[in-house]
Amino acid sequence: MPIYKYTGTNKKGEAVKGSMDADDERGVKNSLLAQGIRASKVKRDWTQIELGTGAVGGKELVVFTRQFATMIDAGLSIIQSLDLLASQADSATFRSVLRKTRNAVEEGKSLSDALGEHPKVFTELYVNLVAAGEVGGILDTIMDRLAVFLEKNDALKAKIKGAMKYPAIVLLATIAITIVLLYWVVPTFASLFESNGQKLPGLTQVVVDMSEWMQANILLVLAGLAGIVIGSKMAMKQENVKFFVHKYAMRLPVVGELIQKSAVARFTRTLGTLVSSGVPLVDGLAVVAKTAGNLAIERSIFTVRDRVIEGNDMVTPLTAEKIFPNMVVQMIGVGEATGAMDTMLNKIADFYEQEVDTAVDGLTSMIEPIMMIFIGGIVGTMMVAMYLPIFSMGKAVG
Repeated sequence: MPIYKYTGTNKKGEAVKGSMDADDERGVKNSLLAQGIRASKVKRDWTQIELGTGAVGGKELVVFTRQFATMIDAGLSIIQSLDLLASQADSATFRSVLRKTRNAVEEGKSLSDALGEHPKVFTELYVNLVAAGEVGGILDTIMDRLAVFLEKNDALKAKIKGAMKYPAIVLLATIAITIVLLYWVVPTFASLFESNGQKLPGLTQVVVDMSEWMQANILLVLAGLAGIVIGSKMAMKQENVKFFVHKYAMRLPVVGELIQKSAVARFTRTLGTLVSSGVPLVDGLAVVAKTAGNLAIERSIFTVRDRVIEGNDMVTPLTAEKIFPNMVVQMIGVGEATGAMDTMLNKIADFYEQEVDTAVDGLTSMIEPIMMIFIGGIVGTMMVAMYLPIFSMGKAVG
Protein backbone atom coordinates (compact mmCIF):
# COMPACT_ATOMS: atom_id res chain seq x y z
CA MET A 1 0.00 0.00 0.00
CA PRO A 2 1.45 3.45 -0.93
CA ILE A 3 2.52 5.92 1.74
CA TYR A 4 1.21 9.53 1.68
CA LYS A 5 2.36 12.63 3.53
CA TYR A 6 -0.29 15.08 4.69
CA THR A 7 -0.70 18.45 6.38
CA GLY A 8 -3.94 19.87 7.78
CA THR A 9 -5.75 21.19 10.86
CA ASN A 10 -7.52 19.36 13.65
CA LYS A 11 -10.77 20.29 15.42
CA LYS A 12 -8.92 22.81 17.62
CA GLY A 13 -7.50 24.55 14.58
CA GLU A 14 -4.00 23.33 15.29
CA ALA A 15 -1.70 22.44 12.40
CA VAL A 16 -0.90 18.75 12.11
CA LYS A 17 1.18 16.69 9.73
CA GLY A 18 2.20 13.11 9.31
CA SER A 19 2.14 10.13 6.98
CA MET A 20 -0.34 7.35 6.31
CA ASP A 21 -0.74 4.15 4.30
CA ALA A 22 -3.70 4.31 1.89
CA ASP A 23 -4.84 3.17 -1.55
CA ASP A 24 -5.07 6.74 -2.86
CA GLU A 25 -5.34 10.40 -1.83
CA ARG A 26 -9.11 10.15 -1.34
CA GLY A 27 -8.55 7.31 1.13
CA VAL A 28 -6.13 9.50 3.11
CA LYS A 29 -8.61 12.42 3.24
CA ASN A 30 -11.49 10.19 4.30
CA SER A 31 -9.42 8.58 7.03
CA LEU A 32 -8.29 11.98 8.30
CA LEU A 33 -11.85 13.33 8.32
CA ALA A 34 -12.88 10.38 10.45
CA GLN A 35 -10.20 11.49 12.92
CA GLY A 36 -11.40 15.09 12.88
CA ILE A 37 -8.57 16.37 10.69
CA ARG A 38 -9.18 18.47 7.58
CA ALA A 39 -6.36 17.85 5.10
CA SER A 40 -4.98 20.86 3.26
CA LYS A 41 -2.29 18.93 1.36
CA VAL A 42 -1.85 15.25 0.56
CA LYS A 43 1.12 14.02 -1.45
CA ARG A 44 2.52 10.58 -2.30
CA ASP A 45 5.81 9.94 -0.53
CA TRP A 46 7.94 8.42 -3.28
CA THR A 47 10.99 8.19 -1.01
CA GLN A 48 9.36 5.37 0.93
CA ILE A 49 8.91 1.96 -0.66
CA GLU A 50 6.36 -0.44 0.77
CA LEU A 51 8.08 -3.78 1.29
CA GLY A 52 5.44 -5.60 3.30
CA THR A 53 5.95 -7.16 6.72
CA GLY A 54 9.03 -9.26 6.25
CA ALA A 55 11.31 -10.28 9.08
CA VAL A 56 13.19 -7.57 11.00
CA GLY A 57 16.67 -8.02 12.45
CA GLY A 58 16.93 -8.87 16.14
CA LYS A 59 19.20 -5.91 16.89
CA GLU A 60 16.76 -3.46 15.28
CA LEU A 61 13.90 -4.90 17.34
CA VAL A 62 15.91 -4.58 20.57
CA VAL A 63 16.76 -0.93 19.82
CA PHE A 64 13.10 -0.18 19.05
CA THR A 65 11.94 -1.85 22.27
CA ARG A 66 14.42 0.06 24.44
CA GLN A 67 13.67 3.41 22.80
CA PHE A 68 9.92 2.80 23.03
CA ALA A 69 10.24 2.04 26.77
CA THR A 70 12.23 5.26 27.31
CA MET A 71 9.68 7.38 25.42
CA ILE A 72 6.71 5.91 27.31
CA ASP A 73 8.53 6.44 30.61
CA ALA A 74 9.22 10.07 29.60
CA GLY A 75 5.48 10.70 29.16
CA LEU A 76 5.07 10.50 25.38
CA SER A 77 1.92 8.87 24.09
CA ILE A 78 2.03 5.56 22.23
CA ILE A 79 1.12 7.27 18.95
CA GLN A 80 3.81 9.94 19.36
CA SER A 81 6.40 7.30 20.23
CA LEU A 82 5.52 5.15 17.22
CA ASP A 83 5.63 8.22 14.96
CA LEU A 84 9.12 9.15 16.12
CA LEU A 85 10.45 5.60 15.98
CA ALA A 86 8.99 5.03 12.50
CA SER A 87 10.79 8.11 11.20
CA GLN A 88 14.09 6.86 12.69
CA ALA A 89 13.84 3.23 11.53
CA ASP A 90 16.67 2.18 9.20
CA SER A 91 14.72 -0.58 7.50
CA ALA A 92 11.94 0.38 5.06
CA THR A 93 10.15 -2.83 6.10
CA PHE A 94 10.20 -1.92 9.79
CA ARG A 95 9.26 1.66 9.00
CA SER A 96 6.16 0.44 7.17
CA VAL A 97 5.22 -1.92 10.03
CA LEU A 98 5.51 0.83 12.64
CA ARG A 99 3.38 3.20 10.57
CA LYS A 100 0.69 0.56 10.18
CA THR A 101 0.85 -0.13 13.91
CA ARG A 102 0.54 3.58 14.67
CA ASN A 103 -2.50 3.89 12.38
CA ALA A 104 -4.16 0.87 14.00
CA VAL A 105 -3.65 2.33 17.49
CA GLU A 106 -5.01 5.67 16.30
CA GLU A 107 -8.11 3.88 15.04
CA GLY A 108 -8.77 2.56 18.55
CA LYS A 109 -6.97 -0.78 18.70
CA SER A 110 -4.79 -1.69 21.66
CA LEU A 111 -1.03 -1.70 21.08
CA SER A 112 -0.83 -5.47 21.56
CA ASP A 113 -3.59 -6.07 18.98
CA ALA A 114 -1.89 -3.70 16.53
CA LEU A 115 1.45 -5.44 16.97
CA GLY A 116 -0.25 -8.82 16.61
CA GLU A 117 -1.19 -7.93 13.03
CA HIS A 118 2.50 -8.33 12.10
CA PRO A 119 3.45 -11.83 13.34
CA LYS A 120 6.57 -11.98 11.15
CA VAL A 121 8.01 -9.06 13.11
CA PHE A 122 6.43 -9.28 16.57
CA THR A 123 6.24 -12.82 17.96
CA GLU A 124 3.41 -14.16 20.09
CA LEU A 125 5.70 -13.82 23.10
CA TYR A 126 6.28 -10.14 22.32
CA VAL A 127 2.57 -9.46 21.87
CA ASN A 128 1.62 -11.30 25.08
CA LEU A 129 4.11 -9.32 27.15
CA VAL A 130 2.89 -6.02 25.69
CA ALA A 131 -0.70 -7.04 26.48
CA ALA A 132 0.32 -7.81 30.08
CA GLY A 133 2.00 -4.39 30.32
CA GLU A 134 -1.12 -2.65 29.02
CA VAL A 135 -3.39 -4.44 31.49
CA GLY A 136 -1.08 -3.81 34.43
CA GLY A 137 -0.29 -0.21 33.49
CA ILE A 138 3.44 -0.95 33.43
CA LEU A 139 4.12 -0.88 29.71
CA ASP A 140 7.47 0.91 30.10
CA THR A 141 8.69 -1.67 32.64
CA ILE A 142 7.53 -4.55 30.45
CA MET A 143 9.29 -3.11 27.39
CA ASP A 144 12.52 -2.84 29.40
CA ARG A 145 12.21 -6.48 30.46
CA LEU A 146 11.41 -7.43 26.89
CA ALA A 147 14.53 -5.66 25.59
CA VAL A 148 16.71 -7.52 28.12
CA PHE A 149 15.07 -10.81 27.16
CA LEU A 150 15.58 -10.18 23.43
CA GLU A 151 19.25 -9.33 23.97
CA LYS A 152 19.88 -12.50 25.97
CA ASN A 153 17.90 -14.64 23.54
CA ASP A 154 19.78 -13.25 20.52
CA ALA A 155 23.11 -13.84 22.29
CA LEU A 156 22.12 -17.46 22.97
CA LYS A 157 21.09 -18.02 19.34
CA ALA A 158 24.36 -16.49 18.11
CA LYS A 159 26.38 -18.87 20.29
CA ILE A 160 24.53 -21.94 19.01
CA LYS A 161 24.81 -20.83 15.37
CA GLY A 162 28.49 -20.05 15.83
CA ALA A 163 29.14 -23.52 17.22
CA MET A 164 27.39 -25.20 14.27
CA LYS A 165 28.76 -22.91 11.55
CA TYR A 166 32.40 -24.04 11.72
CA PRO A 167 31.87 -27.78 11.07
CA ALA A 168 29.34 -26.98 8.33
CA ILE A 169 31.84 -24.74 6.52
CA VAL A 170 34.64 -27.31 6.86
CA LEU A 171 32.37 -30.09 5.57
CA LEU A 172 31.37 -28.03 2.52
CA ALA A 173 35.03 -27.16 1.90
CA THR A 174 35.98 -30.85 2.11
CA ILE A 175 33.31 -31.83 -0.43
CA ALA A 176 34.42 -29.05 -2.79
CA ILE A 177 38.11 -29.95 -2.50
CA THR A 178 37.38 -33.64 -3.09
CA ILE A 179 35.40 -32.87 -6.25
CA VAL A 180 38.15 -30.54 -7.57
CA LEU A 181 40.87 -33.12 -6.92
CA LEU A 182 38.95 -35.98 -8.54
CA TYR A 183 37.73 -33.98 -11.52
CA TRP A 184 40.80 -31.88 -12.40
CA VAL A 185 43.95 -32.94 -10.51
CA VAL A 186 43.82 -36.76 -10.54
CA PRO A 187 43.23 -37.01 -14.34
CA THR A 188 46.55 -35.21 -14.94
CA PHE A 189 48.43 -37.84 -12.95
CA ALA A 190 46.36 -40.65 -14.50
CA SER A 191 47.36 -39.63 -18.04
CA LEU A 192 51.02 -39.61 -16.95
CA PHE A 193 50.76 -43.11 -15.49
CA GLU A 194 48.90 -44.39 -18.56
CA SER A 195 51.62 -43.15 -20.94
CA ASN A 196 54.23 -44.91 -18.81
CA GLY A 197 52.38 -48.23 -19.04
CA GLN A 198 53.12 -49.02 -15.41
CA LYS A 199 50.80 -51.15 -13.29
CA LEU A 200 49.27 -48.92 -10.63
CA PRO A 201 49.29 -49.69 -6.88
CA GLY A 202 45.90 -50.70 -5.44
CA LEU A 203 45.25 -47.37 -3.64
CA THR A 204 46.17 -45.38 -6.75
CA GLN A 205 43.93 -47.52 -8.95
CA VAL A 206 40.96 -46.94 -6.61
CA VAL A 207 41.46 -43.16 -6.72
CA VAL A 208 41.87 -43.18 -10.53
CA ASP A 209 38.68 -45.23 -10.89
CA MET A 210 36.83 -42.76 -8.65
CA SER A 211 38.17 -39.89 -10.78
CA GLU A 212 37.00 -41.52 -14.02
CA TRP A 213 33.56 -42.13 -12.53
CA MET A 214 33.43 -38.51 -11.33
CA GLN A 215 34.28 -37.19 -14.80
CA ALA A 216 31.62 -39.35 -16.40
CA ASN A 217 28.96 -38.48 -13.82
CA ILE A 218 29.79 -34.94 -12.64
CA LEU A 219 26.28 -33.67 -13.42
CA LEU A 220 24.78 -36.58 -11.52
CA VAL A 221 27.02 -35.81 -8.52
CA LEU A 222 26.05 -32.12 -8.48
CA ALA A 223 22.37 -32.99 -8.94
CA GLY A 224 22.67 -35.52 -6.11
CA LEU A 225 24.16 -32.94 -3.74
CA ALA A 226 21.45 -30.44 -4.65
CA GLY A 227 18.84 -33.16 -4.19
CA ILE A 228 20.14 -33.97 -0.70
CA VAL A 229 19.91 -30.30 0.34
CA ILE A 230 16.45 -29.73 -1.15
CA GLY A 231 15.17 -33.11 0.01
CA SER A 232 16.37 -32.45 3.58
CA LYS A 233 14.56 -29.12 3.66
CA MET A 234 11.37 -30.65 2.30
CA ALA A 235 11.57 -33.58 4.72
CA MET A 236 11.97 -31.21 7.68
CA LYS A 237 8.67 -29.61 6.72
CA GLN A 238 6.98 -32.93 7.48
CA GLU A 239 5.98 -32.86 11.14
CA ASN A 240 6.76 -36.54 11.83
CA VAL A 241 10.24 -36.27 10.30
CA LYS A 242 10.90 -33.02 12.15
CA PHE A 243 9.78 -34.55 15.44
CA PHE A 244 12.03 -37.60 14.93
CA VAL A 245 15.09 -35.44 14.12
CA HIS A 246 14.49 -33.03 17.01
CA LYS A 247 13.88 -35.86 19.49
CA TYR A 248 16.96 -37.93 18.67
CA ALA A 249 19.24 -34.92 18.14
CA MET A 250 19.07 -34.41 21.92
CA ARG A 251 20.48 -37.93 22.42
CA LEU A 252 23.60 -37.33 20.35
CA PRO A 253 26.91 -37.22 22.25
CA VAL A 254 28.18 -33.68 23.01
CA VAL A 255 25.82 -32.00 20.51
CA GLY A 256 22.75 -33.38 22.32
CA GLU A 257 23.98 -31.95 25.61
CA LEU A 258 24.36 -28.53 24.00
CA ILE A 259 20.85 -28.73 22.51
CA GLN A 260 19.33 -29.67 25.87
CA LYS A 261 21.17 -26.95 27.80
CA SER A 262 20.16 -24.28 25.31
CA ALA A 263 16.54 -25.55 25.48
CA VAL A 264 16.56 -25.27 29.30
CA ALA A 265 18.01 -21.75 29.10
CA ARG A 266 15.44 -20.63 26.52
CA PHE A 267 12.50 -22.25 28.36
CA THR A 268 13.34 -20.83 31.79
CA ARG A 269 14.28 -17.37 30.51
CA THR A 270 11.11 -17.04 28.43
CA LEU A 271 8.73 -18.43 31.08
CA GLY A 272 10.44 -16.40 33.81
CA THR A 273 9.99 -13.19 31.82
CA LEU A 274 6.32 -13.98 31.15
CA VAL A 275 5.48 -14.92 34.76
CA SER A 276 7.31 -11.89 36.22
CA SER A 277 5.33 -9.68 33.82
CA GLY A 278 1.98 -10.95 35.10
CA VAL A 279 1.13 -13.46 32.36
CA PRO A 280 -0.75 -16.47 33.85
CA LEU A 281 1.30 -19.67 34.02
CA VAL A 282 -1.01 -21.62 31.67
CA ASP A 283 -0.84 -18.88 29.02
CA GLY A 284 2.90 -18.59 29.54
CA LEU A 285 3.43 -22.30 28.92
CA ALA A 286 1.49 -22.07 25.65
CA VAL A 287 3.70 -19.21 24.45
CA VAL A 288 6.91 -20.92 25.60
CA ALA A 289 5.95 -24.14 23.79
CA LYS A 290 5.48 -22.30 20.50
CA THR A 291 8.85 -20.57 20.83
CA ALA A 292 10.78 -23.69 21.96
CA GLY A 293 12.44 -24.20 18.57
CA ASN A 294 12.30 -27.98 19.06
CA LEU A 295 9.16 -29.95 18.17
CA ALA A 296 9.79 -32.69 20.72
CA ILE A 297 10.16 -30.14 23.52
CA GLU A 298 7.14 -28.20 22.22
CA ARG A 299 4.89 -31.26 22.46
CA SER A 300 6.17 -32.08 25.94
CA ILE A 301 5.51 -28.55 27.18
CA PHE A 302 1.96 -28.67 25.82
CA THR A 303 1.49 -31.96 27.68
CA VAL A 304 2.74 -30.30 30.88
CA ARG A 305 0.34 -27.41 30.26
CA ASP A 306 -2.59 -29.81 29.90
CA ARG A 307 -1.72 -31.45 33.23
CA VAL A 308 -1.45 -28.02 34.92
CA ILE A 309 -4.90 -27.08 33.57
CA GLU A 310 -6.22 -30.30 35.13
CA GLY A 311 -4.95 -29.08 38.52
CA ASN A 312 -1.53 -30.70 38.77
CA ASP A 313 1.68 -28.91 39.69
CA MET A 314 4.44 -28.49 37.10
CA VAL A 315 6.92 -30.90 38.70
CA THR A 316 5.01 -34.15 38.18
CA PRO A 317 4.40 -33.83 34.41
CA LEU A 318 7.87 -32.32 33.83
CA THR A 319 9.40 -35.33 35.58
CA ALA A 320 7.29 -37.72 33.49
CA GLU A 321 8.22 -36.04 30.19
CA LYS A 322 11.98 -36.28 30.94
CA ILE A 323 12.88 -33.35 28.70
CA PHE A 324 14.87 -31.45 31.34
CA PRO A 325 17.44 -32.59 33.96
CA ASN A 326 16.04 -33.56 37.38
CA MET A 327 17.87 -30.67 39.05
CA VAL A 328 16.02 -28.16 36.84
CA VAL A 329 12.66 -29.81 37.56
CA GLN A 330 13.28 -29.81 41.32
CA MET A 331 14.32 -26.14 41.31
CA ILE A 332 11.14 -25.25 39.42
CA GLY A 333 9.20 -27.21 42.07
CA VAL A 334 10.85 -25.18 44.83
CA GLY A 335 9.97 -21.95 43.04
CA GLU A 336 6.38 -23.10 42.58
CA ALA A 337 6.05 -24.10 46.26
CA THR A 338 7.53 -20.84 47.57
CA GLY A 339 5.66 -18.55 45.18
CA ALA A 340 8.92 -17.33 43.67
CA MET A 341 8.61 -19.09 40.34
CA ASP A 342 9.84 -16.14 38.26
CA THR A 343 12.94 -15.64 40.42
CA MET A 344 13.82 -19.32 40.34
CA LEU A 345 13.31 -19.56 36.57
CA ASN A 346 15.59 -16.57 35.95
CA LYS A 347 18.28 -18.07 38.22
CA ILE A 348 18.13 -21.34 36.28
CA ALA A 349 18.35 -19.38 33.01
CA ASP A 350 21.44 -17.48 34.22
CA PHE A 351 23.14 -20.74 35.19
CA TYR A 352 22.32 -22.59 31.98
CA GLU A 353 23.32 -19.68 29.75
CA GLN A 354 26.77 -19.95 31.33
CA GLU A 355 26.62 -23.72 30.79
CA VAL A 356 25.86 -23.13 27.10
CA ASP A 357 28.95 -20.89 26.87
CA THR A 358 31.08 -23.67 28.37
CA ALA A 359 29.50 -26.33 26.15
CA VAL A 360 30.06 -24.22 23.00
CA ASP A 361 33.72 -23.68 23.89
CA GLY A 362 34.15 -27.39 24.58
CA LEU A 363 32.41 -28.40 21.36
CA THR A 364 34.47 -25.97 19.29
CA SER A 365 37.78 -27.10 20.81
CA MET A 366 36.85 -30.74 20.17
CA ILE A 367 35.47 -30.28 16.64
CA GLU A 368 38.43 -28.26 15.29
CA PRO A 369 41.06 -31.05 15.47
CA ILE A 370 38.53 -33.69 14.34
CA MET A 371 37.59 -31.68 11.26
CA MET A 372 41.22 -30.92 10.44
CA ILE A 373 42.10 -34.64 10.70
CA PHE A 374 39.08 -35.42 8.52
CA ILE A 375 39.95 -33.02 5.69
CA GLY A 376 43.67 -33.74 6.02
CA GLY A 377 43.00 -37.46 5.82
CA ILE A 378 41.01 -37.17 2.59
CA VAL A 379 43.47 -34.82 0.86
CA GLY A 380 46.50 -36.69 2.20
CA THR A 381 45.17 -40.07 1.04
CA MET A 382 44.71 -38.73 -2.49
CA MET A 383 48.17 -37.20 -2.56
CA VAL A 384 49.79 -40.41 -1.32
CA ALA A 385 47.83 -42.40 -3.93
CA MET A 386 49.12 -40.12 -6.71
CA TYR A 387 52.75 -40.25 -5.59
CA LEU A 388 52.98 -44.01 -4.94
CA PRO A 389 53.55 -44.80 -8.67
CA ILE A 390 56.19 -42.07 -8.87
CA PHE A 391 58.05 -43.63 -5.95
CA SER A 392 57.77 -47.03 -7.67
CA MET A 393 59.16 -45.55 -10.88
CA GLY A 394 62.08 -44.10 -8.94
CA LYS A 395 62.92 -47.46 -7.39
CA ALA A 396 62.74 -49.17 -10.79
CA VAL A 397 65.17 -46.66 -12.30
CA GLY A 398 67.50 -47.08 -9.34
